[in-house]
Amino acid sequence: MKNFIEEFKEFAVKGNVIDLAVGVVIGGAFSKIVTSLVNDIIMPVVGILTGGINFSEYKITLKEAIGNLPAVTLNLGNFIQTAVNFLIISFCIFLFIKLINKMKISNNKVEDSSSKEKSSSEEVLLLRDIKDLLKKK
Repeated sequence: MKNFIEEFKEFAVKGNVIDLAVGVVIGGAFSKIVTSLVNDIIMPVVGILTGGINFSEYKITLKEAIGNLPAVTLNLGNFIQTAVNFLIISFCIFLFIKLINKMKISNNKVEDSSSKEKSSSEEVLLLRDIKDLLKKK
């Protein structure tokens, strides 16, 4: 039993598991931000552009309500609304990731250019040394 507990402890404390846990927590918080962006900013604009259409209200009645039994409905509109929300959310995430990657690339270019300047200056110095040695011969 002690061996099992030690194995679990080693597994749970590994960097990958902790990184994954942090990613899940940040993902949950990011999900709330994106959901708010879609519900509070983008969907009102889409509502104005589509004339206030809310797809979630569209349904097909398969069987009418009888007495206390509710009607059996096929909620196509809810599916369409969820699909539209997914497309908007995925597009927002795509734009956000693209922005992050662009910032990373610009930072890498700055680092690369500074390292190239250093390496080119070292190369130039080495070439000058070789040239001076050749002149002496």
